[in-house]
Amino acid sequence: MKLRSVLTALGLVLGALFAPGFGALSTATDAHAVTKISHATATSMFRSSGITWSSSGNCSDRNNPTCTSFEQLNLATAQGAQTLKSASGCALNITGGTETGHASGTYSHWNGYKLDFSKYTCLGSYIKNTFTYIGLRGDGAPQWKSGAGNVYADEGSHWDVTFYNCGGC
Repeated sequence: MKLRSVLTALGLVLGALFAPGFGALSTATDAHAVTKISHATATSMFRSSGITWSSSGNCSDRNNPTCTSFEQLNLATAQGAQTLKSASGCALNITGGTETGHASGTYSHWNGYKLDFSKYTCLGSYIKNTFTYIGLRGDGAPQWKSGAGNVYADEGSHWDVTFYNCGGC
């Protein structure tokens, strides 16, 4: 009978540890979860911050590579763009979001981690004078890393930004 009581108590403790909202195990797991937002939510956030967007196809269909879509964008990515706008004071125009046609990978456009921005003198100066140059990406694009860990790659015609977090929002 003593063994049964110990096992029952152990079961209750383990149940509490693995239940949502309890213990370090659940918190560690939750820390890696990302919140996805809709195109409408993202455009509302961008509009409220004075961030513009455009597409060569003048559309927002996630499955059309000529569109600029924010469907399934990570909330932290949208917030990162807002942080960039407020910290830099520069005009921001997004030319690439979560639409198909970009390179694949875990931290990709499709998975909601990346946005492409038009190249403006103000933005380029801010990135190069504020962040740390970290060398060339595998494809030869020069990269800068913010203090928050987000990576800004100069792809020639635009800035390709990987938002691992909201940049201190």
